[in-house]
Amino acid sequence: LGILRKFLFKREYMQINAKRINIANAQIDAKISNTLLASKEDKIAAKAAKTMKVDGFRQGKVPVNVVKSRLGEQIKQDAEQEALKELFDTGLKELDAPADKVVGEPIISKFDKTDDGIDVEVKVSFRPVIELDGYEELVPIYKSPRVTQKEMDKRIVEMMSSIAGMKKVEEERPLQSGDFALIDFEGFVDGVAFEGGKAEKYLLEIGSSSFIPGFEGELIGMKLGEEKDVNVTFPDNYKEDLAGKPAVFKVKLHEMQVKDIKATPSEEDLKKLLSGEEKPTQELLESQVKDQLKNEKLHKLFSEEIRPKFIDAILEKFEFDIPENIVEQEIDLQVRNIFSKLSEDEIKEYSENPSKIEEKRGEFADEARNSVKLTFVVDELAKREEISVSDQEVTQMIYFEAMQQGQEPQKYLEYYQKQGLLPAVKMAIVEDRLFNKIFTNNKKTAAKTEAK
Repeated sequence: LGILRKFLFKREYMQINAKRINIANAQIDAKISNTLLASKEDKIAAKAAKTMKVDGFRQGKVPVNVVKSRLGEQIKQDAEQEALKELFDTGLKELDAPADKVVGEPIISKFDKTDDGIDVEVKVSFRPVIELDGYEELVPIYKSPRVTQKEMDKRIVEMMSSIAGMKKVEEERPLQSGDFALIDFEGFVDGVAFEGGKAEKYLLEIGSSSFIPGFEGELIGMKLGEEKDVNVTFPDNYKEDLAGKPAVFKVKLHEMQVKDIKATPSEEDLKKLLSGEEKPTQELLESQVKDQLKNEKLHKLFSEEIRPKFIDAILEKFEFDIPENIVEQEIDLQVRNIFSKLSEDEIKEYSENPSKIEEKRGEFADEARNSVKLTFVVDELAKREEISVSDQEVTQMIYFEAMQQGQEPQKYLEYYQKQGLLPAVKMAIVEDRLFNKIFTNNKKTAAKTEAK
């Protein structure tokens, strides 16, 4: 009887109507009475009274009305939040929908306070039901890329260059791009030498863009023993005391060097290039280089041609109800990105014209829907193809990217964490592995490829 009375009390003071819009979306309409809100406020105030400290009252003996006078607004908000949670839980039960099937944040599309309570409308979205049978048939036919001997030779030369020693340029000629210049230099701003702007016998690769923009280009044409004033301007993103300032570098060229690249790899070179191989040979090197180049071409083909066609085909063929809450959140993200680049005057113009904001949101609607649809398609395909990515793999990927950018890995990772970008990184890795597996291992596609 107690449970029944409690249920009847809720139904009397919180009228709820929950209805399915489609498989992935529902709407919960409710009327929260003032009586229910007042009851909740009393309970919240009574609980707070047990721990609240007020001069003139013993702890735990503070009257409820005193608590309400001091925390009135906060208690009101807490009571409303509790009522919203109750209507949400009750609405899910009426919909026969487990909470773990809810996706995205519920959207409170109506919250109107009236004389007798609050009229509420909540939009809820659920994980969609997706049928993707026959997705393999949508993989475009593609021709396996060829690797030429010329391409292999070029790559081997590049590899030889990476392990090559240096040799002095003996012929009399001016410095050119690709040379390594042994120089002395000292930099001045407004005629005053600055800290860190001086070095002796510094070996600089001309064309490496490792110095300030314009510096290396000014050295081209110098001759051995020549001294020259090089005029440059520090980039705006350089360290603060030098950013954007013009500077003069006094440079002296002592020597020119080039890489000593051999025509064919020696036994010692092969050991370096095929580290870990028991029997490094020229044939093995060429075989590995060929596989590497083929994989690079396949990756380029997959990412630039096959993948877009496959995505378009799969989005067109398979229809299912999409969680509208997720779509709205995706649109919100796109609009925020646009607004972050607007001037104050432009932002003011939008704020004074709500219809203009809605118009802008409409521009992203189709893109957002396709993006959300693709996310759930990829998730379903990843389950079917047994593709998974661990958090450790995500961290390793970010660390690798940080090292490539010359950044400190841990700080790089922390930036991604603070910006909430880790799920996007994980999704990108999953997508890459998923599509590579589908395109590479699909037997029918392989047969078509060979036939073509």
